[in-house]
Amino acid sequence: MSDETSCDALPRAAFPTTRWSVVLAAKQREQPESVQALETLCRNYWYPLYVFVRSSGWAPADAEDLTQEFFARLLEKNYLRVVEPQKGRFRTFLRFALRRFLAKEWERMGAAKRGSGQRPIAFDAALAEERFSTECTGTFSPEQLYDRQWALSLLNDAVARLALEYEAAGKANLFAALRPHLTAERGSIPYARIATALAMSESTARVTHHRLRKRFRAVFRETVADTVCSAAEAENEIREVLAVLSEG
Repeated sequence: MSDETSCDALPRAAFPTTRWSVVLAAKQREQPESVQALETLCRNYWYPLYVFVRSSGWAPADAEDLTQEFFARLLEKNYLRVVEPQKGRFRTFLRFALRRFLAKEWERMGAAKRGSGQRPIAFDAALAEERFSTECTGTFSPEQLYDRQWALSLLNDAVARLALEYEAAGKANLFAALRPHLTAERGSIPYARIATALAMSESTARVTHHRLRKRFRAVFRETVADTVCSAAEAENEIREVLAVLSEG
């Protein structure tokens, strides 16, 4: 396969029904696919919730316990009953449910319940705290920090999906060389250096990079769509996510 092969030849992820819409459709009954879909969404986007808890004034250890306990209850589907299909943004649902949890549920649990061993979502608490201390600076509200980390999580998820596509197509080295410039300003991209690294002409490097960026935009849209219920919601969510990212 040559380096000039169009990215249209890459294997594509299919999203005929988003994972979040599957969860919503099955919220009143037990269906394995809805449980798996919800768990996958939570594993991908747990960090913004940790940030929300942490920036609400909880100490690191408490924030870890709170986040884990929230997921334990969420994955048992205790909270899905409050979801309204017309408010089908996973981001909005999680923030609403977490706020309710912090305001009411945790107080009723009591200190004895903390550290009870329930860890439904595996995450590195030390790394989370390190990220929080470096990324969450300034005078931003928990809601603002949550929205920004959510947007960054979507961005990272899209990059990871794209990396898997290129790996499956035998183009992992190509992606590794172009990835640092995926979202760079066009005038700052060192095409000559990229061409040398990939043993191709500079014009081919430009075309290859353009195709990568085009495919990245499509994958990013798919990633956002995976957290809403309709095409209209996806368009609105994409605009909001891009607006949040542009503020950083």
